[in-house]
Amino acid sequence: MLQIGEFSKICQVSVKTLHHYDKIGLLAPAEVDRLTGYRYYRTEQIDRMNYIQRLKRYGFSLEEIQCLILVSDHKELVGALRRQKEKLKREQREMAIILNELQTHISVFERTGDIMTYQKGYTVEIKNSPKMNVLANRAMMGVEEFGKYYGVLFERVPKEQVTPTGLNGSKYYDKEFNQESSDIEVFIGIKEKDKADVVMEPCECAMTVHHGGYSTLSEAYGALISWIMENGYEMAGEPFELYIKTQFDSLASDDWETEVYFPVRKK
Repeated sequence: MLQIGEFSKICQVSVKTLHHYDKIGLLAPAEVDRLTGYRYYRTEQIDRMNYIQRLKRYGFSLEEIQCLILVSDHKELVGALRRQKEKLKREQREMAIILNELQTHISVFERTGDIMTYQKGYTVEIKNSPKMNVLANRAMMGVEEFGKYYGVLFERVPKEQVTPTGLNGSKYYDKEFNQESSDIEVFIGIKEKDKADVVMEPCECAMTVHHGGYSTLSEAYGALISWIMENGYEMAGEPFELYIKTQFDSLASDDWETEVYFPVRKK
C-alpha cells in the first residue's frame, strides 16, 4: 500500500487533486485509516491514475472521464476517442487561423500605429438582399453544430430532387448571442421555388463584406451596428449571413468571404 504522498509523487499529481478526485468519486483511496485519516492507495491504482491523466491531456473533462472509465465496450470507447481526436483537430485548425490573424494584426499595427485598424476596414452599403428559395433548418444550436444541421439539409437535396444554387447562409433570431445554444436557422439556396421551405423575399438591408475566418465576424457586426446608429436607420428584422467563399472552395481562411445583412428602415 502507498501513502497518499508516495502515490502523489509516483503519479506526478498533487495531493489536493487526489482529494478532489476522491470527493467527486473519480478515484477513491483503497483504504482510509479510521484513527489517523491517512489515505492509502494500491499499486494497481497507478494504472487507473495514469489513464485518467492521459484522458485529461486528450482534453476530456472530469465529468466525461468519469463516464469513460466505466466503459467496457470496445467500439463505444474507440468511438469516444475518435470523436475527441476530431475535436482536437478542429481546435488545431482554429488555432492556426487565430495565429494567422494575430500575425496580420501585429503587421498592420506596426505599419499604422493604430491597434484597432482592423475594425475600420468595413464598407457598409444599403442594398436589397437577394431573393432566395431555401431549404431551412431552424433549431437551438451551438456554433460548432452548424455542420450537423447543414448535413441534414444536404441529405435532402437528392431525396427531394432539388438543385442547389451554391448560396448558403444562416439567420439569427435571438436578441442575445450564446455560442453554446442560440435560435439559429441555417439554409441552403435552391432553384425550385415550389419545393422550398422558405422564400426569402428581398428586403432593404445594411450590408458589409467580411473577409477571413468566422471567429472575427463580430467585427463586421460591430461595424454595421455603428453605421446604422450613425446614419439614421434602425433594425427591422433578424440579421443573416451569406457564405460566398468558404473552406469548401479550397481557400485559406484569409480568403473566405461572408456577406452580413442587417434588415433596416429609416427612423
